[in-house]
Amino acid sequence: MFEKVLIANRGEIALRIHRACRELGIETVAVHSTADADAMHVRLANESVCIGPPAARDSYLNVPAILSAAQITGADAIHPGYGFLSENADFAAMVEEHGLVFIGPSPDHIRMMGDKVIAKQTARSLGIPCVPGSDGPVGDVESAMKAAEAIGFPVLIKAAAGGGGRGMKVAASRGELDEAFRTARGEAEAAFGDGRVYMEKYLSHPRHIEIQVLADSHGHVVHLGERDCSLQRKHQKLVEESPSPALNDAQRREIGATVCRALEKLGYRNAGTVEFLYEDGEFYFIEMNTRLQVEHPVTEMITGLDLVREQIRVAAGAPLSFTQENVKFLGHAIECRVTAENPDTFRPAPGRVTEYHPPGGLGVRVDSALYAGYTVPPYYDSMVAKLIVHGTSRNEALMRLRRALDEYVIGGIETTLPLHRRILGSPDFVDGTYDIHWLERFVGLKR
Repeated sequence: MFEKVLIANRGEIALRIHRACRELGIETVAVHSTADADAMHVRLANESVCIGPPAARDSYLNVPAILSAAQITGADAIHPGYGFLSENADFAAMVEEHGLVFIGPSPDHIRMMGDKVIAKQTARSLGIPCVPGSDGPVGDVESAMKAAEAIGFPVLIKAAAGGGGRGMKVAASRGELDEAFRTARGEAEAAFGDGRVYMEKYLSHPRHIEIQVLADSHGHVVHLGERDCSLQRKHQKLVEESPSPALNDAQRREIGATVCRALEKLGYRNAGTVEFLYEDGEFYFIEMNTRLQVEHPVTEMITGLDLVREQIRVAAGAPLSFTQENVKFLGHAIECRVTAENPDTFRPAPGRVTEYHPPGGLGVRVDSALYAGYTVPPYYDSMVAKLIVHGTSRNEALMRLRRALDEYVIGGIETTLPLHRRILGSPDFVDGTYDIHWLERFVGLKR
């Protein structure tokens, strides 16, 4: 097992990794920008190293500074968390080249799944069902038109190197294709330095279903069920739950087994999430995230398994501590992502937290690095907390979430807590009859 792990991240996920390490008897190194000198993970880590000024490109994306911090402190391994460098294959390779262990998948698998075109081709070759679409990138409007006519309108144009909704446009007809194609290419180039785009059939009312997997270096691949992440705004998730209200046990077992067989053939290692659109009883692969997910606590709550602990053990060469037969899905869990934003306009709202009182009680978990007196900086992602509840049934989880949201106090800054309370009051959400477009319609109605 490792003696010391450097955590190449910040906020709640850095704190989450620190806690898992300490429970394994591993010392931690926190890296931080000057803006995060007072952050909770910096306060709790065994050691801390400042790696640059506030801007992420000069600190949390500063590979030489992070590698130097690891060498100076004598770290054995680096855990990237999510975001920042977590899916940067070159970074993972450099970590290994410096004699350290990257707590995540191999650089080759990160690179393979980071290119959305190659990822889709790989998934299809491994027997994973895919959305009908172009065979690869489309280079010009004429090629795009031919592909769209073969696929059938409406079509979705997506950045080959992207994610998070950037470089993604819908063309409902021939007349809309030219502008949508050029806009998507421009956004892709600006966001990722790669203007390649590909096309897929646009599904009108799908749900976003993802399968959590863990794999070790001994050939064992296990799935931990699904998460329903359909409540999204501009392709950014706000609420996740497991199990999905849309699936039954047979569908869950079938898609889980399909994903496990595919990743076993691939020789995948560590944590990963295979994401699908689900409509009319069919699954369609959209991408694979080769990292820990923001919403991993939902899976932990219904399985009782510590995903970060398993990541660390697997990276150290140990086999998974359980088999597929050992995995039991108990009850229902829901997660709300709380961001420092205006709940109506979604305008970022950084600032000083004057009051902080998280909810508690049976079946309530809060992953957050906030505390009274902490100043939320304006330089990074606006998520400041995750509220996760667990119940023996979905109805019990909903009641517990309602109570927990009413208890949660974050003073001094605007947050999306009021929006989550409104969502919980919607009959559509309570009934579980929502799709990936529902939240944007709901938010539009509430403004």
